[in-house]
Amino acid sequence: MQNTETTLQLRLWTVEEYHRMAEAGIFGADERVELLEGKIIWMIAKGTAHRSATTRTDRLLQNSLKDLALICVQDPVKLNDRSEPEPDIAVVKIDPLDYADHHPTPSEVYLIIEVADSSLQLDCVTKSQAYSQAGITDYWVLDVINRQLHVFRQPTPQGYESKVVLAEDATITPLEFPDLQIAVLDMLPPVIRN
Repeated sequence: MQNTETTLQLRLWTVEEYHRMAEAGIFGADERVELLEGKIIWMIAKGTAHRSATTRTDRLLQNSLKDLALICVQDPVKLNDRSEPEPDIAVVKIDPLDYADHHPTPSEVYLIIEVADSSLQLDCVTKSQAYSQAGITDYWVLDVINRQLHVFRQPTPQGYESKVVLAEDATITPLEFPDLQIAVLDMLPPVIRN
């Protein structure tokens, strides 16, 4: 069976057009969307495990990287003229204007983390391709269902050359912060035992 997108001519949107649509009120106030590779993606509702993991990871990075980086939670990152996703966590360079005049771009991004509960396929395939093509050197997907961390590194236009899956008992070091050891378990929501 052929992929529908390969047989249809799709109208791809630019970031500028996407912003004009938002300003014109085309998206409802409660609609969560992001632009990825020219396509407007409806963002999946977050479960409690997703929210917990995002909060825990944010807190851990805020405490560890204090004045070394800015930690952005579900804020836009402009990858190129056709992609402006809103990753769960983006660790970016400190900007003197706190990005008042632009969204962070790939050259300003140290690390992107997506938290996946029902979005694992989207995060590990579609988003990893977009992040790799944009040159994001360190991309992680925290899988809260299987309690694993997918680590994508060495970006190329065809996708990441390095893909590793770490168990919850593993530790990882962000590429840009070699002195920081992060336990995967510290990012995951606690297991509630009955």
